[in-house]
Amino acid sequence: MVKVVKTRVEFEGRFRDEYTVVEGEPLEGWSPKSGLKIVGRPHPRVDGAAKVTGSAKYTHDVYLPGMVYGKFLRSPYAHAKITHIDASEAEGLPGVLGVYTYKNAATLGFGGAEKVFKQEVTYQGDVVALVLAQDESVAEDALELIRVEYEPLRPLVDPEEIMGLDSSKDRIVGPKLYERGDLEKGFAEADVIVEESFKTQAALHNCMETHGSVAHWEGDNLVVHTSTQSVFNVRSALSEELGIPQSKIRVVSEFMGGGFGSKFGAGEYTVVAAAAARLLGRPVRIVLDRVEENLATGNRSQTVQWVKIGAKRDGRITAIHLKGLVNVGEDGWVADLGGPAKMMYHCPNVKVELYGVKTNLVSSTAFRAPGYVEGDFALESAVDELARRLNMDPLELRLLNYATRDPVTNSEYSSKALREAYLKGAELIGWRSEPRVVRDGAKIRAKGVAGAIWWGGGGPPAYAEVKVNADGGVTVLTATQDIGTGTRTALAQIAAEELGLPFSSVRVVLGDTITELRSPGSGGSQTLASMGPAVRAAAHDAKNQLLEIASQVYDVAKERLTIREGSIFRSDGSVLCSVGELLGNLGDFSVTGRGAREPNQEGYMVNTFAAQFAEVEVDTETGTLRVLRLVSVHDSGMVVNPLTFTSQVEGGVIMGMGYALWEGRLVDGESGVVINPNLNDYLVARCSDVGEITPTYVEPEDPHTNSLGVKGIGEPPIIGVAPAIANALREAIGVRLRELPFTPERVYSAIKGINPRPTTAKYL
Repeated sequence: MVKVVKTRVEFEGRFRDEYTVVEGEPLEGWSPKSGLKIVGRPHPRVDGAAKVTGSAKYTHDVYLPGMVYGKFLRSPYAHAKITHIDASEAEGLPGVLGVYTYKNAATLGFGGAEKVFKQEVTYQGDVVALVLAQDESVAEDALELIRVEYEPLRPLVDPEEIMGLDSSKDRIVGPKLYERGDLEKGFAEADVIVEESFKTQAALHNCMETHGSVAHWEGDNLVVHTSTQSVFNVRSALSEELGIPQSKIRVVSEFMGGGFGSKFGAGEYTVVAAAAARLLGRPVRIVLDRVEENLATGNRSQTVQWVKIGAKRDGRITAIHLKGLVNVGEDGWVADLGGPAKMMYHCPNVKVELYGVKTNLVSSTAFRAPGYVEGDFALESAVDELARRLNMDPLELRLLNYATRDPVTNSEYSSKALREAYLKGAELIGWRSEPRVVRDGAKIRAKGVAGAIWWGGGGPPAYAEVKVNADGGVTVLTATQDIGTGTRTALAQIAAEELGLPFSSVRVVLGDTITELRSPGSGGSQTLASMGPAVRAAAHDAKNQLLEIASQVYDVAKERLTIREGSIFRSDGSVLCSVGELLGNLGDFSVTGRGAREPNQEGYMVNTFAAQFAEVEVDTETGTLRVLRLVSVHDSGMVVNPLTFTSQVEGGVIMGMGYALWEGRLVDGESGVVINPNLNDYLVARCSDVGEITPTYVEPEDPHTNSLGVKGIGEPPIIGVAPAIANALREAIGVRLRELPFTPERVYSAIKGINPRPTTAKYL
């Protein structure tokens, strides 16, 4: 039965109410104790062979007959006015089909042309011109023939500097405020107060597959291949910009090579490619190069944070105050640095005030647990300093202030096993059984801990179909994306488990809006928690149909039949027939089951949690910091595939290590020019840099989230890594480093008690 329900939809801690359509009745939830045969067991990725052999088709692999190549000319200045531009020489180059600037961009025929092509550029990498050519090399040559004269304007790139300007009002977003309790009373009750300031750098996504799209028209229907985390978001944006119905737009993303939050929108490259393809009547390909990727596609926000925490002598936290500045670039969004401060601990008096600061840098975008990574570094570092002042074990302080209900809403958690995660991680790292500090000549080893909280409950709208074919094979249909997390594999496991058919018989088709099976974007750790229950519901519908057919064909009551291992069994344990035989005897017939994601139960807060422990080694003679071990223990509900879970955690931890130790966008403070927009100068983690990673989990019963009892795992692994490393470093050298990344120069300077050498380059 189809029904319309009003539900509260959550995405990365932001809620909205909307109506959704669901079909069928809610299913009894699975749990780790359900006796499952396929779900909960490790399975290699179903698309693994395609990826390692190169047969997987990414957007970068799409080349169409008669294709036109688009290339952008981008501003070398962080802020400037174009006083003169001459594209005539470029237009005259053989093979060039058009050059577009702010003067003629309207002829491309899309609504936001004036926002893409501007006379005043406001960040380095801003679009100045577009070349369309028959050959990629011709397009690149033509870019060099465009003559542009600029009037450089003063760039503003440092949020602290901007806050101090009398003219800064138009550049400030906020404040964004949250309060509970009585902050003054909380600090008055405190016996110990810790005040700390912290800085985090902007981090660049550096997706291995850069942003890009290939667009072509089939009559008045648009087809776009694009590297995206949300095919439906792209379709919606294209519809608005081009003024055509969504029903005439097909967006395809079968495989994509990394997004981490940066690929949720259409991007100007997609809209321009689609508009140019319509104008020329030919396919248009626009794929960004590495420098463009790092200059023009967004980043994790740079932040400045002030944290004040008060506690009683026994360790009970009485008040938390966080004030933060968020560098949002030209026009980004204010990521919620205050999430951990609001949600992590049982504290009656909390205030969070956040200010976004607009700068002459590219707009910030989401980046794997946006805001929470930055905010957790500040909060968990300050909590460790509080433990030191109280002469308490940092782990015991966290357990003492453990929140058993959501501190913001006072709601029950759907489940919470962070305490168990802390205890399991402590045992694995040897927190109590081994010394936490060991000196060996010039090298010091030490351990640190941090907790993490995130969302990841998922929810509607999410739809799927499961088709059981005449030969017993199964096709799972949905339009969700597999952004490299193993979604195909997990959905195949869920369908096979519910149907009672072999895992090997299931094929998953996804990444294409043509199915019209709506799915949320793949972000916020919500993909599996949203799509998994929809697939299970569709498989359940298909299974019911199979049993009904068998009941009628063999004249056996449906209630006496079950499906296991591809065969239909009577209640006495005897085999009635195989599923393939049943459908094969009916001719060219297949069964189609439909399923929709039910809303989460009202009255419960759905969060994921992690306990992360780091053991580091510091060379006091060089300032080199190395992570020897990192134990990452997660409470993310039931784990569908331990193998892909491990991959997710390892990837997040490695990204967290990069954020803590090496990564950071360096900007010249005077010119606003980015110094390291490439993989040669922007340092990401290498295999030789990474120590031992121990990914593991606890599995609480969670009957309140969804029919699978699952929550997301994509983002939690990165959140607590930097503070765990920071706290271990503090334990090792006796000095708190308050600014990321922990470069050798910064570590060495802290050990020696000297100031790092002055430079105009800043981590912004």
